[in-house]
Amino acid sequence: MDGFTVTHLPDPVGPQASAADFTYEWEDVAFTSRVWEQAKESGGFQVVLQVLVLRGDELVDLAAVRAFLARYHERDPDDWELTDLTRDDGAPGLYGDTEAFWVPGEGVAVEVRDASGLVGEEGLLATARGVVPADL
Repeated sequence: MDGFTVTHLPDPVGPQASAADFTYEWEDVAFTSRVWEQAKESGGFQVVLQVLVLRGDELVDLAAVRAFLARYHERDPDDWELTDLTRDDGAPGLYGDTEAFWVPGEGVAVEVRDASGLVGEEGLLATARGVVPADL
């Protein structure tokens, strides 16, 4: 997926979940997104998990990515509580209640989202740590 491989999916992303890929651009940042969704018992579909690769000139470091994502997700940067994300590859990252993101290199960011709250912190972090460069 745009230079990365997802090596871990949490339990809520079971065989009943379907995956779809999307590409789009927002504020001169290109997104490649993989979304897993499942049918709801009440009808319709619900997003279970998203993995996004972002590429853009303004994504120079973790602070710039945090500022960009605050705008993109319409978060108040002063109230957005985030914790340091420890990754085996040493890439600087942060995580909150529904997202984890990191900067594997200048101009590139990766984000894992649990927007529906179905994956939980443990699943979110395990998935985030399991997104690795495709050449490994």
